[in-house]
Amino acid sequence: MDWLKFIIQRKILVGLLVAFIVMVGSYAVTKLDRELLPTIDMNGAIVEVMAGDMPASEVENSITNTLESQLQGIDGVDGTYSTTNVGQTTIQVAFEGSDGDDIYNEIESIAHESALENHNIQDVFAFRMSTDQDYEFFLDISGDDLAELSTFATEILEPRLDRLPEVNNISLDGLFEQELVIEFNREDVNEHGVEIDQIINIINTTNDESVLGELKDDDDSPTLRWDTQLESAQEVENLQIPSQNGYVSLDELANISVQPSQNTSYVWKDGAKDFIFIQIGRVPNVTQIEMASAVRSEIENVHQEGLVDGFEVNELVAQADYVENSLDGVTQNILIGGALALAVLLLFLRNIRATFIIGLTIPTSILLTFTAMWLFDYSFNMLTLIALGLGVGMMIDSSIVILESIYRKKEQGFEKLEAVMKGIKEVATAVIASMLTTIVVFLPIGLLGGDVGQFMIILSFVVAATLISSVVVSFTLIPTLAERFLNVKDSQKNKQDGLILRNYGNIITKIVKRKRNSLAVIAIFILMFVGSLFLVTRVPMAIMPDMLDRYAEIMIDVEPGLSEEEQDELAQELNDSLSSIQDVESNYLMEYSGIYFLMINMTKDDEITREQDEVNEEIFTTLRELSDSQPINSVQDAMTGGGGVQPVQINLEGDEFDQLLTISEDFIDELEGIDGIVDARSSIDRTSVEEVIDIDEDAVLDAGLTVNQVKQFIEQSFMHMNVGEMSINNSDIPISVRWSDTTTTQSDFLDLAITTLDGNEDLSNFIELNQVEVPNQISRIDGDRFASITADTEGRDLGSINRDVQSLIDDYNAPDGYSLSVAGDLEQQQELMQEMLIIIGISIFLVYLVMAVQFNHLFHPLIIMSVIPMTIVGVILGLFITQQELSVLSAMGIVMLIGIVLNNAILFIDRTNQLRRSNYSVETALVEAGKNRIRPIFMTSLTTVGGMLPLALATGAGGNYQAPMATVIIAGLLFSTLITLILIPAVYKLFTFKRAKAGKKRRRRRNNQTQLDESQAVS
Repeated sequence: MDWLKFIIQRKILVGLLVAFIVMVGSYAVTKLDRELLPTIDMNGAIVEVMAGDMPASEVENSITNTLESQLQGIDGVDGTYSTTNVGQTTIQVAFEGSDGDDIYNEIESIAHESALENHNIQDVFAFRMSTDQDYEFFLDISGDDLAELSTFATEILEPRLDRLPEVNNISLDGLFEQELVIEFNREDVNEHGVEIDQIINIINTTNDESVLGELKDDDDSPTLRWDTQLESAQEVENLQIPSQNGYVSLDELANISVQPSQNTSYVWKDGAKDFIFIQIGRVPNVTQIEMASAVRSEIENVHQEGLVDGFEVNELVAQADYVENSLDGVTQNILIGGALALAVLLLFLRNIRATFIIGLTIPTSILLTFTAMWLFDYSFNMLTLIALGLGVGMMIDSSIVILESIYRKKEQGFEKLEAVMKGIKEVATAVIASMLTTIVVFLPIGLLGGDVGQFMIILSFVVAATLISSVVVSFTLIPTLAERFLNVKDSQKNKQDGLILRNYGNIITKIVKRKRNSLAVIAIFILMFVGSLFLVTRVPMAIMPDMLDRYAEIMIDVEPGLSEEEQDELAQELNDSLSSIQDVESNYLMEYSGIYFLMINMTKDDEITREQDEVNEEIFTTLRELSDSQPINSVQDAMTGGGGVQPVQINLEGDEFDQLLTISEDFIDELEGIDGIVDARSSIDRTSVEEVIDIDEDAVLDAGLTVNQVKQFIEQSFMHMNVGEMSINNSDIPISVRWSDTTTTQSDFLDLAITTLDGNEDLSNFIELNQVEVPNQISRIDGDRFASITADTEGRDLGSINRDVQSLIDDYNAPDGYSLSVAGDLEQQQELMQEMLIIIGISIFLVYLVMAVQFNHLFHPLIIMSVIPMTIVGVILGLFITQQELSVLSAMGIVMLIGIVLNNAILFIDRTNQLRRSNYSVETALVEAGKNRIRPIFMTSLTTVGGMLPLALATGAGGNYQAPMATVIIAGLLFSTLITLILIPAVYKLFTFKRAKAGKKRRRRRNNQTQLDESQAVS
């Protein structure tokens, strides 16, 4: 222990090191970013391809097949999952390995190359799955004059926000825009024998500006510019079009006017479109809080300059608010937890100086942890602050054990330096072993696959850094301060044990006195463990808890092909339904690629009258009821349902479409019988009617036409497209061409007049329409088709539903060649739970390995680890009583608990071994060790519980993330304290008794052998 004496004698060095930690840690605090979740690029990407109005089967054949094959050929791609709909295909790509950036770059390159090679592709989007969002600040501009609002948004607000260094991109939806509309009259066009393509070509060639050449030999070498750009509707009207009857002006064939363009952004606020929706994204090296502060400051400047007049600029959602609320809540819980831990310490020691010494170790350890986080480029986020909250209670455990040991030695009458040396020497092995066992349980976390594993690694690192920091501080700062600063009023050398110690000593004496007493104690705990397992099915289960932040994002899947009027009606119905729900404040509906995203704001602070989970449930119930009157296919949480994944998803694999349809319908009938299952449907149920054109080629030839001419005529019959742009009053507006009368019914279509050699004839003379049903959605895994049966959940946790669904699948008799398997959240939950069990198993082995090396004994670690299965009793009871979910976070709490609960057992066993080495008997050593360690065991347990109690009781944005893990640790730790003080002596006595009995037998055999050898020698 020379190093310890060196530290104690170098108090100035220790003081300067603490000052250095305070300075560096304080600096690190200012440099650590604050964000809701850490920025993590996940091992997955999504490729979305838009293909107009192509049927799903054609999209699959012409786009999905080829693109999937190319993506699967990339080295490192683990699998693909595609969903092909009408005019769209979405491919999710999972990849593995450390070179995720290179894999994603190749995926992005292939996706964009496909758009160049395939003329059916209109647009391609590729993005990597990440915790970052494109937009994190949302505004709206509301008023009566949409043109005025648009001018303000485009000419004032957008340029000023775009100049902010914190802002990366801005999106404006709902702007007032105009277009020049050319509406052709079919009769006039046919009468003059004019081709539409010819008119469009004339418009484009006339509306032209270009450089034709250069006069090199003239002064300044001027260029020759051709400029015949159209600048007014009248110029377009006067365009001369050649026809069978000579030149005619365009206004004789069509009506030309400047009109407001149709709103293609499809954004509704509370069911109405009379506003402009603004989305703002940040640059990578700026936090949400910094961007929100900059944007708000600039908007305030705009207001102060009087530029907002007659309309309103409203803030809708700022992710920064949720970040600040969540982080402030967790920070407050950490401070309260630290105060409770110090109160527990003061209650037990009743010594202000001892409490002050421990109080100094908390900020010192935290600042040292902050320094480690800064060096490893971590940030303040939900995960790291939860880890700090968990660590506050544990970080003073080692300090308490060391200080209590020194305190007890001083009570026994030892001098200052001797008390410190003996006190630390007595517990040093136990403290180091406790730290190592707590840390090694986190090593297997890296085996946890997927994106959840990346989150858990961050949490594990911070907890480990906290524990290591606390041990470093406890072995340096505690002895330095305790030698001079820690005083004990009265020596308690001859003081008798108190009532609690006497009663506890009597209980332990009875337990270890007889073998059957020890066996009885062990049997009682085993029965409790077995009984608790029956409560597991009554514990709610989920993958990750919900984020309750008075805000909800909902994804609504609707039937394809809705008209603008039907979309407006849907938006109004959604708003009417949401307005009737108490605590719902406002809603915004956005349409992207046929999927509708609903953003819902709820009341906050003093206006809250209901819990958010209750409001969420009513929202989902109300919206799903609308499917009876509105074209709604499904309603799901956008945070968990992104990418087409729903909570309940069962894959049905097989070859025949009809058989898949029959099986899925039968299985859905049984699935809907499970309590908590709502909105069950199959992907192959989603079909639409299509009219297939059957052309009479003989009639076409007799009429002097070609098949291609008929096809071109039909395409032009539904003409509605932009053919260019023109500048009017310094504003660029699109030129749109369409027919004055639209073709919307089958009879209108068949009655269209097509020009032939014999004059105009009805189109019905050349074609027939045959009605067929085509799938709206085609699902594939790694290129193989399957039917996806999906459902949402309501009123029950995912774990309970998972068990019922799995039981239904196991009992369902599918025909040969067809199979059912869970997917989606159910599959992910099963995989995660299996991985967590493996991780817990590996953690237990590593803990045993550390203790076996530390104690140089094979059986003593087993005695210590006997508390682990019994700790589960407390965990199950805690989750059952509080009805907290068993999720990845609470499972993480169990992994942490393995390391925590062993600390007390290590203290007990280490002291017992010390006493036995001092020639104490087994029984006496166990009783004396219990008396020596009952105070530090209760102190460390209760300070950890006190530190985590605010997290377990937390509400608000981060409450659901903190509470499950804290509940597991509190419940398990309280129960394990009883286990340590009662079960450990019983197990130790049992193991030692058997070894002593075996030793007596070996000595008896040696004595007998010696006597035999002596008798043989005499003879």
